[in-house]
Amino acid sequence: MEAAETGGGGVAGVATVGELLERATETIAAAECAEPRSDAEALVADALGIGVEGLSRDGSGEASPEVVAAVEAAVARRAEHEPLAYVLGRAPFRGLEIRVDPRVLWPRRETELLVEVATELPEGARVHEVGTGSGAIALALLSERPDLRVTASDLSPEAAAAARENAERLGLELEVTVAEGLPEGLGDVDMVIANLPYVTDETIFDRSPEIRREPRIAVTGACGADGLGVIRGLIEETPSGWKLAMEHDTHHGPTMREMLRDARTLRDYMGDERVTVGVAP
Repeated sequence: MEAAETGGGGVAGVATVGELLERATETIAAAECAEPRSDAEALVADALGIGVEGLSRDGSGEASPEVVAAVEAAVARRAEHEPLAYVLGRAPFRGLEIRVDPRVLWPRRETELLVEVATELPEGARVHEVGTGSGAIALALLSERPDLRVTASDLSPEAAAAARENAERLGLELEVTVAEGLPEGLGDVDMVIANLPYVTDETIFDRSPEIRREPRIAVTGACGADGLGVIRGLIEETPSGWKLAMEHDTHHGPTMREMLRDARTLRDYMGDERVTVGVAP
């Protein structure tokens, strides 16, 4: 993205906010990103230190050279298909601002279904999240249901560190351990929740290129040919009778219902089967 100039021999690197927004949109669109306008608005607003809703009020105002430079750098990263959440360093989730970087997946709206399921548990219930990543799910639960006893784990030490950082920043107490699957000595829980890898090494190339910038261990892991390898492993190690709520790919619903007892599958905001709740066999 080239720096704009004002009319009448203006100084290079100076532009109105409106001009900066248009140029950012054009650059991101040329890179064939899915939502160039909204991405540009988010990046320009972030550089200005305002909310997106404030852009219309500041559209004719002049952006400083520092702001122009910051936007150019951010737009260049987005045009390389770096996820917007990584460029901004944060993502919204259930009313929380979750800090994210390449150590972890950025939380998606469809994953909020897991939080909704767990908020239906009785008072004082014990919940453990496997594969917590940024900690978004567990932290949202603690924020919305402080009566729940919530712990979390992840096989990646880097991801566990990111979750702890988010917990500290949000002022929420979350115990995060490094473990593959269920941690040793976990004890009885009322629900195990998990958003584990479910994309295969082949089908990842059918998805948006942004997903290939996320940690591969959290996207594909040891998913196997059907994408259910990691999920199947957790179900097999979960004690019989324990309740699970698990996110999965949109075509996995029937198999998930076969693997769990008393299972039901919930649809996400797009109408796709996304989370199955059931009992370990």
